[in-house]
Amino acid sequence: MLEIRWTEDGEARSARWRSENGSPPPARVVIADDRLTADTAYRLACEGTALLWRGDFHHARRLLRAMARRAGRRPRGPALPPARAFHRHRQARSQLARTLGMLLVPLDQDYTVPLRRAPDPRQACTEVYGPAAGPSVTSLRELLGIVGAHEWRDRGIDVPALGGRIHPHYGVFAPIRGEYVDLVARAPLVSHARAFDIGTGTGVLAAVLARRGVERLVATDQDPRALACARDNLRRLGLAGRVDVVHADLFPPGRAPLVVCNPPWIPAKPATPLDHAVYDPGGRMLSGFLHGLAAHLEPDGEGWLILSDLAEHLALRTRAELLAAFATAGLRVVDRLRTRPRHPRAFDETDPLHAARAAEVTSLWRLGRA
Repeated sequence: MLEIRWTEDGEARSARWRSENGSPPPARVVIADDRLTADTAYRLACEGTALLWRGDFHHARRLLRAMARRAGRRPRGPALPPARAFHRHRQARSQLARTLGMLLVPLDQDYTVPLRRAPDPRQACTEVYGPAAGPSVTSLRELLGIVGAHEWRDRGIDVPALGGRIHPHYGVFAPIRGEYVDLVARAPLVSHARAFDIGTGTGVLAAVLARRGVERLVATDQDPRALACARDNLRRLGLAGRVDVVHADLFPPGRAPLVVCNPPWIPAKPATPLDHAVYDPGGRMLSGFLHGLAAHLEPDGEGWLILSDLAEHLALRTRAELLAAFATAGLRVVDRLRTRPRHPRAFDETDPLHAARAAEVTSLWRLGRA
């Protein structure tokens, strides 16, 4: 258990340090309240000094937004090649996360926030951290993320292709980009008997296939939160009896006439637990799926690979490399379904990666054994 230490009212104090992204506790901590200006807060945070908040909770939220605005004032340099622009963008986001993560809030032994006008995050914190075990400290940014994730989990996300709602848990990628779900909903099924959903996450693709009439499914993941999330969603949808959710690194034992996978799309290192749904260091999951697919397909079966070409537009992977990986894995392309993204960032011209996002196409590659 990591601890954060500070001095307050002349006394040395400590508490449990909570950070879901694995950040170490700050070494320098000062007490801050409503008298602190945004300029001073931003300067201290940039210097690596954490601010343990003792003022009004709503003022802390406004201060966090003001610090983010100051970080966004940095002048932009000349246009860069796509790969360099991507890495520069990620570096800037990482620096912003570190800076904003320096504004801290206390949590009492039952996860109550002992600040004026603070919300009640007890249930949200229990869902993420587990049972409370004494006073602790976390960043305001993390606490807001936990509370927001709890609201999503409680309310759910409507998935038209499913005819129902998916309730994402904290740290599990939510199906807010519905175009990839739509591809799975309209691709022609080679069999209704059995299917594998590799890296199931919220369980949305397994649920769509079950709703399409696939009789038995095995959904795999290696993240305990994803496994719990998928089981929860399948139970809510009345599909738990047709889908086995199992812990596995990629494939379960055996073969199936249909194997579906929506791996992370970007071959880069994740910075947070949630990043693992988007970033795949060295293309490990994509490579593992392709090279294990033929051995887990029935003779006339198909593997459905749902993959964005954003990495190609960012010069992080080429189409020739992807096609070569198919051939090396003993696979052939049966067909390819395509769709354009509909999310707002694809149309945001102020986004540093706008050119790549605007050109992005998401594909469902229907792959068979060569």
